[in-house]
Amino acid sequence: MKSVFITYDQALHELVLEALSRSLCKGYTQFPMVAGRGSETGEPHLGSHAWPSTNSAIITICPAERVQPLLDRLKMIDLENPLLGLRAFVWTVEQSI
Repeated sequence: MKSVFITYDQALHELVLEALSRSLCKGYTQFPMVAGRGSETGEPHLGSHAWPSTNSAIITICPAERVQPLLDRLKMIDLENPLLGLRAFVWTVEQSI
């Protein structure tokens, strides 16, 4: 099993959910409002008066073979929306209950 942690501009929420669904990653936990700043480009998303936009995050745990199709779909969303920002990180899940 693998975990995929996805951070994205809130405007991309429906597209991220669709990518999860099409990749057969059914279960997830959503963090509806997170703040942060990208390490390369883009403006901060801090939910403040100066930087009013915010991000969301989702973590999903799915079989390893579903990860690459999900990452491919997320990469397309990011390429089609370069000013909004989307990042995904993958970790191995060692145990679960």
